[in-house]
Amino acid sequence: MSGMLKITLVKSMIGRPEKHRKVLRGMGLTKINRTVELKDTPSIRGMVHAVSHLVKVEEK
Repeated sequence: MSGMLKITLVKSMIGRPEKHRKVLRGMGLTKINRTVELKDTPSIRGMVHAVSHLVKVEEK
Protein backbone atom coordinates (compact mmCIF):
# COMPACT_ATOMS: atom_id res chain seq x y z
CA MET A 1 0.00 0.00 0.00
CA SER A 2 2.34 2.68 -1.16
CA GLY A 3 1.64 5.60 -3.41
CA MET A 4 -1.15 8.08 -3.61
CA LEU A 5 -4.92 8.04 -3.94
CA LYS A 6 -6.76 10.61 -6.05
CA ILE A 7 -10.13 11.16 -4.36
CA THR A 8 -12.95 13.20 -5.96
CA LEU A 9 -16.24 14.17 -4.32
CA VAL A 10 -18.98 13.26 -6.81
CA LYS A 11 -22.14 13.51 -4.67
CA SER A 12 -23.30 16.25 -2.32
CA MET A 13 -22.96 15.87 1.42
CA ILE A 14 -26.30 17.66 1.95
CA GLY A 15 -28.63 15.45 3.96
CA ARG A 16 -25.85 13.04 4.96
CA PRO A 17 -25.10 12.15 8.58
CA GLU A 18 -22.69 14.43 10.44
CA LYS A 19 -20.19 11.56 10.69
CA HIS A 20 -19.93 11.40 6.87
CA ARG A 21 -19.51 15.17 6.66
CA LYS A 22 -16.69 15.10 9.20
CA VAL A 23 -14.91 12.35 7.26
CA LEU A 24 -15.16 14.32 4.00
CA ARG A 25 -13.93 17.53 5.64
CA GLY A 26 -11.09 15.57 7.23
CA MET A 27 -9.99 14.51 3.75
CA GLY A 28 -10.23 18.10 2.51
CA LEU A 29 -13.33 17.62 0.36
CA THR A 30 -15.82 20.49 0.70
CA LYS A 31 -17.35 20.98 -2.75
CA ILE A 32 -18.55 18.67 -5.50
CA ASN A 33 -15.90 17.79 -8.12
CA ARG A 34 -13.09 18.87 -5.79
CA THR A 35 -10.14 16.47 -5.97
CA VAL A 36 -7.45 15.78 -3.38
CA GLU A 37 -4.40 13.54 -3.47
CA LEU A 38 -3.74 11.71 -0.23
CA LYS A 39 -1.15 9.16 0.81
CA ASP A 40 -2.41 5.57 0.57
CA THR A 41 -2.55 4.52 4.23
CA PRO A 42 -4.90 2.21 6.13
CA SER A 43 -6.54 5.18 7.88
CA ILE A 44 -7.27 6.95 4.59
CA ARG A 45 -8.59 3.69 3.12
CA GLY A 46 -10.97 3.43 6.10
CA MET A 47 -12.18 6.99 5.55
CA VAL A 48 -12.77 6.25 1.85
CA HIS A 49 -14.67 3.08 2.74
CA ALA A 50 -16.97 5.05 5.08
CA VAL A 51 -18.02 7.45 2.31
CA SER A 52 -17.42 5.26 -0.76
CA HIS A 53 -20.91 6.06 -2.09
CA LEU A 54 -20.01 9.79 -2.28
CA VAL A 55 -16.50 9.69 -3.76
CA LYS A 56 -14.57 8.36 -6.75
CA VAL A 57 -11.12 6.94 -6.02
CA GLU A 58 -8.21 6.39 -8.41
CA GLU A 59 -4.84 4.89 -7.49
CA LYS A 60 -1.82 6.80 -8.69
